[in-house]
Amino acid sequence: MRQKNPLRALSDDERSVLRHLSRSGSEAAAVVARAKALLAVAGGASYTAAAQATGRRSGDAVGRVVARFNQAGLEAVVPEHGGGRPAQYSSAERERILAEARRAPERERDGTATWSLVTLQRALRCAPDGLPHVSTYTIWCVLREAGWSWQRTRTWCPTGTAVRKRQRGTVTVHDPDAEAKKG
Repeated sequence: MRQKNPLRALSDDERSVLRHLSRSGSEAAAVVARAKALLAVAGGASYTAAAQATGRRSGDAVGRVVARFNQAGLEAVVPEHGGGRPAQYSSAERERILAEARRAPERERDGTATWSLVTLQRALRCAPDGLPHVSTYTIWCVLREAGWSWQRTRTWCPTGTAVRKRQRGTVTVHDPDAEAKKG
């Protein structure tokens, strides 16, 4: 049967990238399957044969990948948004969350010496240019997408020093055994 949207000729670079992706063990399975399907179609296989070779049931899915590849190139192997709610915050708002997390907290203004998700949320909600309805889950997702691990990028208090509230005000307490406790 004649294909409605045949695969355009692959450039050498595209063929090389598709070969690399088709053999990858660390890429997502969908990316590997799409790369294999595109290479099979480029090798002369029908959409149905390419689907069966990559473990898919229908040639229609391969036809959609081919049509998308003809329009977008190598972007076609990367899955698009698969449904669910769209992202609520724009890239500017996500950058605002990251900027607040990068800023060192001020004890008087922020009420903390180290950021937690709750204190970041409070700071973002109270800021004049902040995000009044941001959740801790959204903050966590934005930090994870940016490659932050909370334990690696956390701001820490100096060990052995703490500010305590007393009846006569705040006092700084020093632990003389702090160095021994670290080791």
